[in-house]
Amino acid sequence: MAKPTPLTAAPEHERARTLIASAVRTLETEAAGVTALSDAIHDGLGQAFVAAVDLIRSVRGRLIVTGMGKSGHVGRKIAATLASTGTPAYFVHPSEASHGDLGMITADDVIMAISWSGETAELKDLTDYSRRFKIGLIAVTSNRESTLAAAADIVLALPLAREACPHNLAPTTSTLMQQALGDALAIALLESRGFTALKFAELHPGGKLGAMLKFVRDIMRAGDDVPLVMAGTRMADALVVMTAKSLGCVVIVNAEGRLTGIITDGDLRRHMSANLVDQPVEAIMTREPKTVRPDQLASEALEILNASKKTQLIVAERGKPIGIVHVHDLLRAGVA
Repeated sequence: MAKPTPLTAAPEHERARTLIASAVRTLETEAAGVTALSDAIHDGLGQAFVAAVDLIRSVRGRLIVTGMGKSGHVGRKIAATLASTGTPAYFVHPSEASHGDLGMITADDVIMAISWSGETAELKDLTDYSRRFKIGLIAVTSNRESTLAAAADIVLALPLAREACPHNLAPTTSTLMQQALGDALAIALLESRGFTALKFAELHPGGKLGAMLKFVRDIMRAGDDVPLVMAGTRMADALVVMTAKSLGCVVIVNAEGRLTGIITDGDLRRHMSANLVDQPVEAIMTREPKTVRPDQLASEALEILNASKKTQLIVAERGKPIGIVHVHDLLRAGVA
């Protein structure tokens, strides 16, 4: 006899549906806000956006980002993103600015103040300071007629959008739009400065990003750790080298030290025979093996390994092998 369904099953199912519906409404509402922002960029906001990029690029100092409450939290993230992508930026809390932190801001800087209403009282001392010392001021607000907009040199006017909060009160869509505009500024500045992955690596030495931006030369096996044999070597001797180095391969070079091939564990399985050990390495080696340069990023080496379904790559320079990078090396370095 089948067991009866617990009475709580239906209510729990309805509760799950209600929560999922809430999540979808929130995401759709916020997506509509970002779409409205994108449309605004194509319209009048685009000109102000270009002016803001030009002003930020022209200053000798830093971009000072400020905002109160949720706008302040967004401002901290925007400042961090800008700083990490080649635009020197710093967050100054407006209340702390009124108690001495205005001294952090110089005539060489430019200020970007974020306030959805444009009437944040705590920003007044900052805006007054910017006007008194002729420091460029960019306003990010939804209110073109606000006190902040009136004081600013450039107004990045965000389109009005409904908050995801059912009461249209808690900052949700508005803060997402502020963040999206900040990201757009950061990437536009990054691209206009020609900020490369190598420069990015200089500012991100730690964590997963730092690992991905290491160079192959930083993690490769080199010198005596590379399993090398000369062309013409018997497989019996090549196997000894291959086993001793424990990298699952042996690299073959000619008399001039130039790369001619590689033998991997897979090659051994494919050519297994009774007389394998008596054959020369040329009989089973893979010619023209895949290589990477020592100055390539470790993340590129990982992509090549994944695409080719291999576990090791020869590091070559001017046709000569100078190292081996193994997938285990990438794992230890935190790249894979």
